[in-house]
Amino acid sequence: MPKPVRISLDAMGGDHGPSVVVPGAALALERHPDIRFLMVGNESLIAPLVERNPKLKDVTEIRHTDLAIAMDEKPAQAIRMGRGKSSMWKAVQAVRDGEADAAVSAGNTGALMATAKICLKMMAHIDRPAIAAMWPTMRGESIVLDVGATIGADAQHFVDMAVMGAAMARIVFDLDRPSVGLLNVGTEEIKGLETVKEASRILRDTKFPNLDYRGFVEGDDIGKGTVDVVVTEGFTGNIALKTAEGTAKQIGEYLRSAMSRTLMAKIGYLFAKQAFTALRDKMDPRKVNGGVFLGLDGVVVKSHGGTDALGFASAIDVAYDMAHFELIKTIRTMLEHDPAGQSA
Repeated sequence: MPKPVRISLDAMGGDHGPSVVVPGAALALERHPDIRFLMVGNESLIAPLVERNPKLKDVTEIRHTDLAIAMDEKPAQAIRMGRGKSSMWKAVQAVRDGEADAAVSAGNTGALMATAKICLKMMAHIDRPAIAAMWPTMRGESIVLDVGATIGADAQHFVDMAVMGAAMARIVFDLDRPSVGLLNVGTEEIKGLETVKEASRILRDTKFPNLDYRGFVEGDDIGKGTVDVVVTEGFTGNIALKTAEGTAKQIGEYLRSAMSRTLMAKIGYLFAKQAFTALRDKMDPRKVNGGVFLGLDGVVVKSHGGTDALGFASAIDVAYDMAHFELIKTIRTMLEHDPAGQSA
């Protein structure tokens, strides 16, 4: 019998807390019957929701705490107030103590990153964390990192992100050698910041056996799905992410407006409804919800704060895959082939 995958949940995180976390866990359980949950938060709010689902109740432990980190809490204040006590801290601590294989929270991103760094520590030879996000593309999905954990990067951090992103892609996409590109202002080798060009040189010269470095990619290559993994620093990555989300909403509004403008447009919509439904599902952020914090000595997944149960279940799916297929072990193995990283 396979070993269960244990997931700790910050049940109080996000805009909706247990009302989203608990039904999201129930959906994830349907997909992965070998999941076991540790839900951390206010037991009086969590327990009644769990009780409604006998199957979920059988695989769930509730750990009570009164303290929850607010969505607008500053990271330093969240650590000062919540260390050892908040639902967020206790969910991450369960990973550190071996009680869970991964943690999921929809809470404050900055507070979660600070909590995870202090509680779990960084992996050996990795100095800075990164957030990796699944990105819908014209050919399926790609992984983009960093989308907001760290502002700025030196050459070695770019290389570390390339290795970590490729390790995640090997698990998510079941590829032996995921393709990797560095986001740049052009594909020519003479273009871009010196740190990006130096990272490119290292990636070409090192010849990692478990990733296929394709050189520089541009902004439009993200949506095209030109490579499996796109690497950039957190400032640029976060702007790209928010721009894409805003563009998707803009296109959706344009379509709705156009389809309701005239009688013929409304009739045309009826004939094309199935196609528009498929487009909506493709662009639905709930389908790819769940940013992975890479570089930590443990698996932590960040869900969108305003997500619904379906979206939170998607984040749990990501955590399940990262734990089940041993992301941390895969990253360590791939880093062994990075001479520059070993000396960092």
